[in-house]
Amino acid sequence: MIKTGIVGGTGYTGVELLRLLAAHPEVDLQVITSRSEAGMPVSDLFPNLRGHVDLAFSEPDIEILSQCELVFFATPNGIAMKMVPELLARGVRVIDLAADFRIQDIEEWQKWYGMEHACAEHVAEAVYGLPEVNREAIAKARLVANPGCYPTAAQLGFLPLIEHGLANISALIADCKSGVSGAGRGASVGTLLAECSESMKAYAVPGHRHLPEISQGLSRAAGSDVGLTFLPHLTPMIRGIHATLYAQVDDHSVDLQALYEQRYADEPFVDILPAGSHAETRSVKGANTCRIAIHRPQAGNTVVVLSVIDNLVKGAAGQAVQNMNIMFGLDESSGLRNIALLP
Repeated sequence: MIKTGIVGGTGYTGVELLRLLAAHPEVDLQVITSRSEAGMPVSDLFPNLRGHVDLAFSEPDIEILSQCELVFFATPNGIAMKMVPELLARGVRVIDLAADFRIQDIEEWQKWYGMEHACAEHVAEAVYGLPEVNREAIAKARLVANPGCYPTAAQLGFLPLIEHGLANISALIADCKSGVSGAGRGASVGTLLAECSESMKAYAVPGHRHLPEISQGLSRAAGSDVGLTFLPHLTPMIRGIHATLYAQVDDHSVDLQALYEQRYADEPFVDILPAGSHAETRSVKGANTCRIAIHRPQAGNTVVVLSVIDNLVKGAAGQAVQNMNIMFGLDESSGLRNIALLP
């Protein structure tokens, strides 16, 4: 059993992580921290966990967390980087679900996240936790940077085209929609029911902090910088991300359906839909699955890839558990075999 702790268990990502870990056959969940809710039983805040998680929230304590083999950070950006150096020094492995270690360029990270990085010396060591790309490195890692939700959907959708040199990498477009849970559990006027229901809007069009993360991953795959336009939208649903991805592909000789099927044939959590399909967010609700459909409208040079995930599962907590399984040599699907919810 893996002795596990969670720092920051009161957000939507935190409760999703608790839900998955509580049912994981190889996890001994030992501590869940929250400064604001210290002393409160977890099941009082999250009644769905009643009978499954008997712990109470506690103040973050390095001495207690150091008794764990693995600590997850489900905290706001900027928190993990203050505690990670001491945990690593004590032999604890870490998966950070925030963005503290995702971007290798420190100056770029500081520009987008608006703060000084507290432990830049560990950024180079951090392994970007997209299993479909970095599985071998994740297995050996002490510190894993769990990818963001938009970046997961966008990269998985674009990668086969870029890895095979088919796409014009100077003109990629990621048009993405997210449910309101992606904005977090904190009170905000913009996510009130009366504000976001029966409406959809784009936001952060001049620039979103996930842009450099997506660009970094695609540039690594391409071997050179990519030109990416990323447009996020807020949609009136609780969970889900739908990424509509556009790439110019002049080569008509390649069977794109076969290309994607071959690329992800051995990936347990990427499902390439039959030709002509349209991916739906409801088909991945609650599941650690990315479903992808490929189209070439009017047989032209524009390829459209549809990529859907649950932003709280494959886009956050589920991918973190997948990374944990890889790090500890477990079956990669352990604790993640649940079927998506319908309706």
